[in-house]
Amino acid sequence: MADSASVASGDDLGRRFARLAGVIAVLRERCPWTAALTHRSLLEYLIEESYEVVEAVESGHTGPEDAQELAGELGDVLFQVLLHARLQEEMGHFSIGDVVESLTAKMIRRNPHVFAPDGTLRAETTDDPAEIERAWDRVKQQEKPERTSPYDGVPAGLPALLLAAKVQDRARRAGVPVLPAEAEGPPPASWNSEDELGDHLFDVVRRAQAQGLDAEAALRAAVGRFTNRR
Repeated sequence: MADSASVASGDDLGRRFARLAGVIAVLRERCPWTAALTHRSLLEYLIEESYEVVEAVESGHTGPEDAQELAGELGDVLFQVLLHARLQEEMGHFSIGDVVESLTAKMIRRNPHVFAPDGTLRAETTDDPAEIERAWDRVKQQEKPERTSPYDGVPAGLPALLLAAKVQDRARRAGVPVLPAEAEGPPPASWNSEDELGDHLFDVVRRAQAQGLDAEAALRAAVGRFTNRR
């Protein structure tokens, strides 16, 4: 059970969140620029703001001295979420409250090692990541039985390296071999086609994941080192 202090804190958070949602609603009514926004026109901003969060984290803006920069970037992403939800509320489909309630229920369902079905905390849990992944995937499959492939739901518009990493992670969790055994070995000195180059890049992602490395972050860091050369 939550103590009185945490309940009070939750009540305060609820008031502040409701105030923010109200400000967004007023902007939609009285600001011509905000009123003209659509789901499609907002997409570029959602992508841009998400990458700014990535940049803030990778730049180390998570400590006590400069964490407010990250807070600001997270606020910009939240603004995008609230705008999309407000557009749907105006059409009579759902509100930000429905989004919050749905997400809360999903987190409870997909983390049965932490929560009982009624949302109460379990007395014991597990510290085995593989078991947690299996439980998550099992519940997700029950929610979306129409998805028969482990790759269903992976956004095709992801950056190529991130897409490869996501597909390989899904394959690993489904027990699907990522590459045939003959693909093992050193990479070629040159490539005769884009297919060969693509296979090599796919293998680079596979090898990186096997060593616990993030190929996407590594490439961004390499670009940063290159552009900072004098």
